[in-house]
Amino acid sequence: MDTEPYVDQVRHWPQRGRVVLAHHDATAIVVYQAFRPQIADEAVRLGRFGPSFSRSRMSWIKPNFLWMMFRCGWASKVDQERVLALWLPHSFFDRVAAAAVPSTFDPSSGGTKDDWSRAVAASDVRLQWDPDHGPSGAPQARKAVQLGLRGAMLAEYADRAILRVEDVTTMVLAQREHAKAPFTQLLTPRERAYTPHDPAAVAALGLAD
Repeated sequence: MDTEPYVDQVRHWPQRGRVVLAHHDATAIVVYQAFRPQIADEAVRLGRFGPSFSRSRMSWIKPNFLWMMFRCGWASKVDQERVLALWLPHSFFDRVAAAAVPSTFDPSSGGTKDDWSRAVAASDVRLQWDPDHGPSGAPQARKAVQLGLRGAMLAEYADRAILRVEDVTTMVLAQREHAKAPFTQLLTPRERAYTPHDPAAVAALGLAD
């Protein structure tokens, strides 16, 4: 995976608002998940998730590397010791995003709570925006996205959609010691703002404002 000095690439990132920061190219976008070793080993070996990965409960994917590092403590938390980078086609990621329903009701959305409840029940994707975090864990004004998958969407993700699986744990552990100010030695995956190609995905993520 291509990396860049954090202090260089942060200059290209929006400082506030909702931003899908991701490592992406012309055909694929990377999302991250952290697991216990058994799940990670199976995924690396098979190029998809194996039987140790639960398909019966919601699984959250995160396109933003530093948001993943905040959640897993730079691979220091129990059952999150291994970090995987998973390449997904733009078409699949955009379809996931288009199906997303916010995980909590927003009265300013224009709909009713009953409408939201029905949408939640009908969708296999949850949407959550949270404060992004810097390398040392400090919250940012910028919002980071995570998407929760369940049901048929999770099965497609786990078994068919993934183009490539890369275990980036070694990189994470090597960079963890540099995740402190002034961050001059920190290297992170090259990320830029990603805008879905599907207008329905842009609208569902709330990027159209």
